Amino acid sequence: MEGLEQQKSAGPAGVLGDRMGIEFIEASPDRVVATMPVEGNTQPYGLLHGGASCVLAESLGSVGATLHGETVDRPFALGIDINATHHKGARTGTITGVATPVFRGRSMATYEIVITDELGDRVCTARLTCLLRAG
Repeated sequence: MEGLEQQKSAGPAGVLGDRMGIEFIEASPDRVVATMPVEGNTQPYGLLHGGASCVLAESLGSVGATLHGETVDRPFALGIDINATHHKGARTGTITGVATPVFRGRSMATYEIVITDELGDRVCTARLTCLLRAG
């Protein structure tokens, strides 16, 4: 029960996102923006971990899908597919993710998430599809 209460009290990034330092800047069904530090989210070779990019992408896409789901009375978004292409490594600084909708229906939503480094260079492109469910 303690874990459930902790999850409920977590911010929009959830417990994992909070641990990874994800900070939301903007959130609407049309566009979700968040940042995440590279430090603390690296693999053994000192580069941003690909899984960390996927956590950021899923956090962004899930928030967008949930906000869209609220407009069609299906406020629960469940990620059912994610894919990511890692274009460039990052060793320091902060990355920024921007999620925009590719498709928004009554029972499903798909978002493209573009993650860039502080220079504006693309680090990762991801796509997340969520199933939208009613309570």
